Amino acid sequence: MQQPEKNQPQPDMMDKMVSLCKRRGFIFQSSEIYGGLAATWDYGPLGAELKRNLKEAWWRSNVYERDDIEGLDCAILMRSEAWMASGHVSNFEDTLVDCKSCNKRFKVENVTGKKCPECDGELTEPRQFNMMLKTHLGPIEDSTSLTYLRPETAQGIFVNFKNVVDSMRRRVPFGIAQMGKSFRNEVTTKSFTFRSREFEQMEIEFFVKPGTDEGWYSKWVEERFNWYVKLGLKRDNLRMRQHEKHELAHYAKACTDIEYQFPFGWSELEGIANRTDFDLTQHGRLSGKDMEFFDDATNERYIPYVIEPSGGIDRSILAFLFDAYREEKVRDEKRVVLGLHNSLAPLKAAVLPLLRNRPEIVEMAHKITDDLKKEAKVRYDDTASIGRLYRRQDEIGTPYCITVDVDSLTDNKVTVRDRDTMKQDRISLSKIKEYVVERLK
Repeated sequence: MQQPEKNQPQPDMMDKMVSLCKRRGFIFQSSEIYGGLAATWDYGPLGAELKRNLKEAWWRSNVYERDDIEGLDCAILMRSEAWMASGHVSNFEDTLVDCKSCNKRFKVENVTGKKCPECDGELTEPRQFNMMLKTHLGPIEDSTSLTYLRPETAQGIFVNFKNVVDSMRRRVPFGIAQMGKSFRNEVTTKSFTFRSREFEQMEIEFFVKPGTDEGWYSKWVEERFNWYVKLGLKRDNLRMRQHEKHELAHYAKACTDIEYQFPFGWSELEGIANRTDFDLTQHGRLSGKDMEFFDDATNERYIPYVIEPSGGIDRSILAFLFDAYREEKVRDEKRVVLGLHNSLAPLKAAVLPLLRNRPEIVEMAHKITDDLKKEAKVRYDDTASIGRLYRRQDEIGTPYCITVDVDSLTDNKVTVRDRDTMKQDRISLSKIKEYVVERLK
């Protein structure tokens, strides 16, 4: 099969992925039976498992396996003063133009000249548009009840900085990790789940002593890049891109994006920013609270600098799906495979009876399934021929298929098939759990 040229856009891949996600229960359009809601998505049974596995891998790597990071789970709603201090109320804006003919809206940077890129119609004058989604708390909708759905998870971490230091007796350098929903009233929402109005983030705010920030910044860029590679993304499809000065956010001293080569081109998976002391300083000024850290070992007081690795969970899932997808020919038939890392795969094993009309075989298959469920997400399936069952499990990324056949009734052995190599091993029933669990590590 002819391979596409490396690092070139592949529009047909997007159509294949959207189809696979709908057909196999990974991702559905939100409110689909009512015509759908643009840029919002529902994760189906397999998508929910994939998302949960990715979040667990991130939390384990950054909270459980490190001694210098605490976890946090902040409310989505915050007082509006928090967003004033962060600059979101005044600075979190896009410059937009509207087409007078087709009524479509575009970011200024995506338009060349003064004509609509869709219909060649006349465009309005540029205007500012705040991307935060507003809501009101309480029974009366007025300026006093106005608040926002958070556009990022970071600010909840900053306002809880002193709470975590005091309650957990933490010393700088240390970090606070959080995962959760954020909301942005995005205008450009193409490319499937890549840019959505409701999305999940995985963020760390790592607090360091001023003067040590550049070293920590470099460490975190390397750390985060290697995390994606460890979970299976191909190095050739990843790159680190440092922001030019004109790209930097107003608070940032430096920023590096980890980008993935999607079918629609290189795009950001995660950004690692040196936010300096901007956030803690701003919240201290507006709240009137002391946000300084006191180092009792050196008798120093200072506002810590912050290194922020901030990644998108939905974008990461999309990258892992694209990277794992492959097509190959087996006996002149197309085989579609999701070669997901074992820790991310929605199902770890499928137990398949060769003959579903043989009660003894079915009973043995159910017993194996029930036993393995204590260790991992496993599914029993007898809804097709064995060949079709294999192909179905390949397409959803299941690492192992366990087949119970007629011989199993006499030799107490089953056939275990590997997704990637299609190699089959004959394994004793007494060893099947050990065999599968060991290979899932």
